[in-house]
Amino acid sequence: MNQPLAYVNPQAKVATNVVIEPFVSIDKNVVIEEGTWIGSNVTILEGARIGKNCRIFPGAVISAIPQDMKFAGEDTIVKIGNNVTIREFVTINRGTKASYETVIGDNTLLMAYVHVAHDCIIGNNVVMANAAMLSGHIVIDDWAIIGGMVPIHQFCHIGAHSIIQGGALVSKDVPPYTKAGRLPLSYVGVNSIGLRRRGFTPEVITKIQEIYRIIFVKGYNVAQAVEIIEAKVEPTPERDEILSFIANSSRGIMKGYSRQRNKNLFSDTV
Repeated sequence: MNQPLAYVNPQAKVATNVVIEPFVSIDKNVVIEEGTWIGSNVTILEGARIGKNCRIFPGAVISAIPQDMKFAGEDTIVKIGNNVTIREFVTINRGTKASYETVIGDNTLLMAYVHVAHDCIIGNNVVMANAAMLSGHIVIDDWAIIGGMVPIHQFCHIGAHSIIQGGALVSKDVPPYTKAGRLPLSYVGVNSIGLRRRGFTPEVITKIQEIYRIIFVKGYNVAQAVEIIEAKVEPTPERDEILSFIANSSRGIMKGYSRQRNKNLFSDTV
C-alpha cells in the first residue's frame, strides 16, 4: 500500500494488501478491505465502504456528495460489496437522509462512465454497460443487465434476471425475468437465454413465459391479468415473485409492445 505519489488520509482504514496506484486520493472516514486494487487518478471520498477484491479503474469517483438540492450534509455512505469491478470514470454518489446509503452488491460490474446516484440499491451480479445512468432511489435486483447509455428515472425498480436494451429510456418498473426495449419502453419477451445460463429449467422458463403472455400479450389490463394468474396459474417461487413485484410497484410496470402505440409515437401531427 505504500505509494508515495498517492494521498491516503491517516484516518482512512485501508487493509495492508490493498494496491494503490499513483495519484489516488483517499479521504477520511473510508474503509477499504483486503485484496482491492485502486487504479491511478481514482478519488475516494468520505463515507466509502469498499469490500474485498474489488477493482477500481482510473478516473472513478466514489462517494461524492449527492447531486440533490435537499442534501444538507448529513452523514451518509456508499457501501460497495466484494469482487466488484468499477471501470473508468464511473461516479457513485453517497446516500441522503432518505436511506443514508447507496449500495452496490457483490460481483457487480459497472462499465466505463456509469453513474449511480444517491440512495440507489444495486444487487449482486448486476451488469451496467457503458454510460448507463441511474437517478436517485433506484433499486436493481440481482442478475439484472442494463444496456449501454440507458437512463433510468428515479424510484424505478428493475427486477431480477431482467435485461434492458441499450439506449432504452426507462421510466417504468421492469418486472423480473423480462427483456425490455423499444421506444416507449415495452416488454419484448422473457430473458430465456440468461435464465438458462443461470440454471433455470425449461419447464420453469415456460411457466414464466405463460405468465407474461397473460400480462403483456393477451390484451388484459394489469389488474385483470393478476386476477387470472392468481386464479389459474399454479403457485411457484417465480410466479409469486412476479406478482409481488407488480403489487409493490410504485411507478407501474412497463407496457406490452403495441405496434399501433409505437406507430403513433412517431407519426406526424397537424
